[in-house]
Amino acid sequence: MLSWEYPPRIVGGIARHVQELSEAMAAQGVEVHVITATHPDAPDEAIVNGVFLHRIGAPPSPHGDFLEGVYAMNAAFEARADALVRDWLRGKPARVQREAILLHAHDWLAHPAAKAIKHRYKLPMIATIHATEYGRHGGIHSALSRAISHIEWELSYEAWRVIVCSEFMRSEVQHALNTPYDKIDVVPNGIRAEKFQFEFPETERAAFRARFAQPDQPLLFFVGRMVREKGVQILLQAMPIVCATLPNAKLVIVGGGYRAHLEEFVRFCHLEQAVQFTGFIPDAELLKLYRVVDVAVYPSLYEPFGIVALEAMAAGAPVVVSDAGGLREVVRHEETGIVTWAGNAESLAWGILRVLQDLDATRRRAHNALKTVQREFNWQRIAKQTRQVYQRVWAEFQLTAW
Repeated sequence: MLSWEYPPRIVGGIARHVQELSEAMAAQGVEVHVITATHPDAPDEAIVNGVFLHRIGAPPSPHGDFLEGVYAMNAAFEARADALVRDWLRGKPARVQREAILLHAHDWLAHPAAKAIKHRYKLPMIATIHATEYGRHGGIHSALSRAISHIEWELSYEAWRVIVCSEFMRSEVQHALNTPYDKIDVVPNGIRAEKFQFEFPETERAAFRARFAQPDQPLLFFVGRMVREKGVQILLQAMPIVCATLPNAKLVIVGGGYRAHLEEFVRFCHLEQAVQFTGFIPDAELLKLYRVVDVAVYPSLYEPFGIVALEAMAAGAPVVVSDAGGLREVVRHEETGIVTWAGNAESLAWGILRVLQDLDATRRRAHNALKTVQREFNWQRIAKQTRQVYQRVWAEFQLTAW
C-alpha cells in the first residue's frame, strides 16, 4: 500500500483508514507493507500490529510548490517500493510467483510511484479514491485543481479495480473521472467500535463534561476541519434557532484550520456563551467527549462517507447529519439518526431539536446505531471485502495478457 499519510501523521481520514484496514488484513494473514511519508515521532522502518511500515520521503509542504513536493515524495516512495519488489521477485517474472503481489494506491498523492512500479514490474494496481478534487470544490476552478483532477483520472485509468467507500462516491468517480461503472467496487469505511467502550465512571464523566457545559445544558458537538465542505458555518447559522427554543444550549466545535471568520460570526450573533472552539484535542479526550455529548452534528456540504458519524454512533452519541454524499448511506433517517437537508440551517436546527426534545426516540435511535456499526462497519468484514477485490484482480491478472 502507498499512502501519503499514516499515523502519527494524520491530515484527514486516509491515515486512519489505511492503518486500520492494513492491520485488519494483516490479522487475516495478508502480508501488508505500507510505504508512507516520514514523521519525526516514528521510526523509518517498523512492524506495528503485524504491518510492515516504511516511512520515507518528506510530505509535500502547503507553503511551497505543492505538486513539486508531491512528485518528490513519490520519487522516494518509488525507490523504496522498487527495492521491496526486487527482493520479493528475486529475478523471477511476477506471473510464476506462487503468492500474489499487488499494489494498492490510496488517492492521487500516491499515484506517480504506484504507476511507475506497476509498469516496471508488470504488477496489477488497485486504487482507493477517497474523494475527488471535483467534489471537494464543487467543480474544477483553477490550474492546480485541473492538474490534480487529471492525476486522479490517470489513477483510475491505470488501476485494475477502483475502490470507493459509498454509492455516492461511485457515482461521483464515474461522473468526474469517467471511470467505468463496472470497474468500481464499493467497500465502506470502518471503525473500531470497541475503542469507545472504555470504563468511564459517572463521577469522572460528570467532571469531564463540566469542562464544557453545566449539568442542565444540552451539549452539542461537532468535530472536523474548519473548511467549507464540512459545513460548520451552517451549524453556526442554526444555533440562534436552536437557542430560541433551548436558550442554554451549548455547542463545542473541535478541529483545526482557519476559523477567524467563524469566530467573528459568533460575536456578530452574540453567541459567545453558546459556542466554544477548542481547536485540536488529543484522541484520548476526543473519545471521552463523544461519550458525554447530547448530540453530535455533522452538517457537511460534501462528504464521501462520513467516518465521524460512525465514531459518534459507536460511542452511543445521537447523531444529526446532512444528506450530503455518503452520510445518508451511513445514517438511516429516524432509525439510526436524523438526516437533514444539506446547506439548510432551518432543517439542521429542526433535526437538533428533534433529538433534544424527544429523548425516548433518541435513545432508541442511538441503540440501533451502535448495533449497526458493530454489525456492518467492523474492519474484519471490510478487510474480507477488500481481500475479495484482491483475489479477483489476481485471478484476472493471471489469465490476461499484460
